[in-house]
Amino acid sequence: MAPGEKLDPLPDPFILQPPVFHPVVPYVTTIFGGLRAGKMVMLQGDVPLDARRFQVDFQCGCSLHPRPDIAIHFNPRFHTTKPHVICNTLHNERWQAEARWPRLALQRGASFFILFLFGNEEMKVSVNGQHFLHYRYRLPLSRVDTLGIFGDILVKAVGFLNINPFAEGGSEYPVGHPFQLRSPRLEVPCSRPLPRGLWPGQVIVVRGLVLPEPKDGPVSFTLSLLDEAAHVLVTLRASFTDRTLAWVSSWGRKKLISAPFLFYPQRFFEVLLLCQEGGLKLALNGQGLGATSLGQQALERLRELRVSGGVQLYCVHY
Repeated sequence: MAPGEKLDPLPDPFILQPPVFHPVVPYVTTIFGGLRAGKMVMLQGDVPLDARRFQVDFQCGCSLHPRPDIAIHFNPRFHTTKPHVICNTLHNERWQAEARWPRLALQRGASFFILFLFGNEEMKVSVNGQHFLHYRYRLPLSRVDTLGIFGDILVKAVGFLNINPFAEGGSEYPVGHPFQLRSPRLEVPCSRPLPRGLWPGQVIVVRGLVLPEPKDGPVSFTLSLLDEAAHVLVTLRASFTDRTLAWVSSWGRKKLISAPFLFYPQRFFEVLLLCQEGGLKLALNGQGLGATSLGQQALERLRELRVSGGVQLYCVHY
């Protein structure tokens, strides 16, 4: 981008808030655009060995006095004879009736991965890949604009995503994969083997951040699928120079994808590819963008996923 050049405005559903790594607790942050049905918040971290309790609050504002309403209060408690989780709502500085779950799916001294999924009438929570609880809203979800994390918890990452748009995904939490936090970091170009090819229902997830624009750096982001002979069968390419997103076939034919361009410097992105009979369906930042054709035999012959370009990768999963 040229100095002083403005970004094209993005429709709200396409905007994803960048993840936060290793925040200091207590931690309070604004949720960009607030919460709405279809949003998902990811939390990765560790429970200290001496933990007594921690809480994750989805708040309606962040004032100190008066205390803001808390639409959803998620509160694991470890110090009781029977560890449990409490969910509740604070309205006009008064707590409502507690909802209690006696089997705590978190352990002292262990790592965890929690997903909060927000539907039309209730929030669902999974812990370490397993559904744990659901909690019906007592205040409008549209009022929530702040996330607060407090207590005995070591947070490694907080992510803000959209729920999987593919009804064919087959699971409640099909794209909730952790961020890559340990060394070595995901290098770019990044290559992952596909020893059995791709099959219907499989979802490829790529999350990352577009790097600041270097003078002589990469001018695109590419996600390519290669066969056993290392031939590229199909590529998804985002060009930084002409701001286009396109499928590129094995013989170089380009098919432009009609969508807002998201790959600007310092912007977070998520690419989802759902394998289906006869091709791949694409979603960008949780918004479905159609499909490209690829025969079933070609899908079965795929042996490598390759990601390259001017990006920092946080997750590559399939």
